[in-house]
Amino acid sequence: MLVTLTEILKETRAKKYAVGAFNATDYLLAETVIKAAEEEGVPVIMMVPTPAFKVKQTPYLMQFILDRARKASVPVCMHLDHGKDFDIVMQAIHYGCSSVMFDGSLLSMEENMKQTREIVKIAHACGVSVEAEIGHVPGSKNTPATGAPDESMYTKPEDAVTFVRETGVDALAVSIGTVHGKFVGTPKLDFDRLKTIRDLVDVPLVLHGGSGLSDEDFRKCIELGISKINFFTGLAMAVSKAAYEAMKESEGNIMWPEISPIAEQAGIDATKEQFRIFNTQPLNK
Repeated sequence: MLVTLTEILKETRAKKYAVGAFNATDYLLAETVIKAAEEEGVPVIMMVPTPAFKVKQTPYLMQFILDRARKASVPVCMHLDHGKDFDIVMQAIHYGCSSVMFDGSLLSMEENMKQTREIVKIAHACGVSVEAEIGHVPGSKNTPATGAPDESMYTKPEDAVTFVRETGVDALAVSIGTVHGKFVGTPKLDFDRLKTIRDLVDVPLVLHGGSGLSDEDFRKCIELGISKINFFTGLAMAVSKAAYEAMKESEGNIMWPEISPIAEQAGIDATKEQFRIFNTQPLNK
């Protein structure tokens, strides 16, 4: 069933679990993640990344996800990931997303709040949830060799309080030391900062850049208030590796109809493993 981000995250903080959010860049990944959620009986968030909007086939993919979500036996949220401008966010709402992320994290605090506030007003009128970001989670290609982001990008607790109060967002993405993509080195997360933010704001908190973190890192983040965890690189690598191994083992004498179920099963297994780590629980109706 299709649900909003607000609904899918409503029990996370009290029950100490997080809901996984996985990018659906094609039909196979979308089906893989939803099938894994159905087999485990847990909620899941399907995300459409902003770059996908440059691809002509994206409306068809989004319609597939929307139909699949509505027919799913578990709650599924269809979410725009990192919408960086008003038009993209409005387009996502038009396509049927039940949740959108407006990423104004590289704007000034005032401009970020101004644009987020306007998007929240429109989205809420359409019954759509809104996630926003304060502080900034960089891409791994834009970070030093150690992979560690500049602490000036981390979310300031006092800014989080002001931002939530002034915008009315439904979920807040925070920066505590993660990066998008493959992490170089060992992540060192600022758990004290996360705890402070958790104690000061009452909306669900979101962790971007989940690939590369240890199981213990994830569990501690959830204990300290993280409700939604974005995870893509690890899933995409698992699917790619399975396809590569199938090609290698057959010395190239294998066709896509044979590779596809192998890749799909690898994706299902990888997704289920994240459900286990996130302690994802069935959502009470």
